[in-house]
Amino acid sequence: MLENEDFNGFGFTDSMLDAIESMGFKKPSPIQVQAIPLVMQGKDMIACAQTGTGKTGAFLLPMLSTILEMPESPGIKALVVVPTRELALQIDQQLEAMAYFTNISSTAIYGGGDGSGFDQQKKALTTGVDVVIATPGKLLSHLNLGYVDTTNLKFLVLDEADRMLDMGFIDDIVRINKFLPAVKQNLMFSATMAPNIRKLAKTILKDPAEISLSIAKPAAGITQQAYLVQEEEKIALLRSIIDNNAAFTRIVVFASTKAVVKYISFRLQSEKYPAKSIHSDKEQAERETILAEFKQGKLKILIGTDVISRGIDVENINLVVNYNVPDDAADYVHRVGRTARAETKGMAITFINDRERRRFSRIEELIEKTVDKMPLPEGFKAGPEYTPEALKAEQKMKHEKGGDKGKRHGGGPKRTGEGGHKKKSHHKGKSGHKPGGAAKPQT
Repeated sequence: MLENEDFNGFGFTDSMLDAIESMGFKKPSPIQVQAIPLVMQGKDMIACAQTGTGKTGAFLLPMLSTILEMPESPGIKALVVVPTRELALQIDQQLEAMAYFTNISSTAIYGGGDGSGFDQQKKALTTGVDVVIATPGKLLSHLNLGYVDTTNLKFLVLDEADRMLDMGFIDDIVRINKFLPAVKQNLMFSATMAPNIRKLAKTILKDPAEISLSIAKPAAGITQQAYLVQEEEKIALLRSIIDNNAAFTRIVVFASTKAVVKYISFRLQSEKYPAKSIHSDKEQAERETILAEFKQGKLKILIGTDVISRGIDVENINLVVNYNVPDDAADYVHRVGRTARAETKGMAITFINDRERRRFSRIEELIEKTVDKMPLPEGFKAGPEYTPEALKAEQKMKHEKGGDKGKRHGGGPKRTGEGGHKKKSHHKGKSGHKPGGAAKPQT
């Protein structure tokens, strides 16, 4: 483990150190302290770390420094495979900043565009690019056509491997690996170390070093609260929180499905709230414009599914609202991890209806914390009961009835679409009532 508290002890090239200094990085994060020396030593590695811990820098910085030391050669030097287009673009943007003082080139490969987009990707891949960041499906489309030169590939990075497995990409990843050289450095990052992750690691990684930071725990700077509320009153509660907390200037609202995202967006926009949504029905250019507005502070409220919980990297998000409790307890950590990044403070509020109580109790078990249940504002109906006895009774009733009959109430789309670019260094509803009181998070 590195003893000094800056980046000078890793053996980076001078140009990488210049880039680090220009980006304002002062000291490496814990994942960087552990991972960077292993990457520089050429070892395969599996690292368990959640978003917001600096893991992207943990593989980009040593990867770029190593590529700079490699002799000139054609073809791709590094391949980073990610679950979503948003994450591909985010990593490509970070790489561009880190490679500013070098001649390293990169391209992001993802779907969702037209035929011209595919042709642009093909041109980037055939004319020469050093680093490719790609979603699995679109990358396979190019690999299958036989013009992608991976002869001199040095690195394969699987980022957010657990998410890719959840989205059904495991077979694609195995097929991608068959196109690549047998001798290369393989790096895998995941928020969990579930059995299927270990199985994938054994398939691709060779004698990997293993890093496991404390995972499945929201950052200490996040104040977590929850409201037990009837489903039909969630939109009114959301408005109350927004109206009565002017300090929240950048808000992300997570919903379970695209339909709920559209509903929330319609209700807020119809009442002139500065809110926009991101979902798969929108063109990629529109999604990127909305994200840019949010990052620049021109847009106050961003609404989306779990796809954006790992796909956006925006500083100074004050508030995360879970309009629905996520199906997967680990997704809760990713959602609330959008706030309180880089040692800042933030708040995460979750709305829990009658059907979501058991799911939220599993989240509390995972994070080993009882989240404060806040009183509803004046004028709201009483929320559902949240006690161990009530949850056990609910679980017993579900067991006797054979469990939920196929009703999926959470999570985003199973797979997102995947365009690319090369760079060098209505649901209508009645308006909810205005509560007599106000939802005021307690800090």
